Amino acid sequence: MVRTLISLDLCLTMLSSLLLNQVGTGVETIVAAGVLVLIGVIIIMVVGVLLFFLPAAVIAGVVWFLTGNELYAALAFLAVAVLSLTRKK
Repeated sequence: MVRTLISLDLCLTMLSSLLLNQVGTGVETIVAAGVLVLIGVIIIMVVGVLLFFLPAAVIAGVVWFLTGNELYAALAFLAVAVLSLTRKK
């Protein structure tokens, strides 16, 4: 009888430990999925910003190549970026 109680107690302990491990794994999976979604959103936003500023960077590069003046290139970048920003809305 004592042996049966010890076995039953051991089984209950193992079962509760197994259940707690499964719950912990579920929470960890949800957190990991949330982190991956957040990283994906950040990457998509960075790519969007880079694509938004690509025409301004190209124009600034052409101006810098033709004039060799960084001030003119910066002004061209700002002008094209502002025009792109105002025309998008």
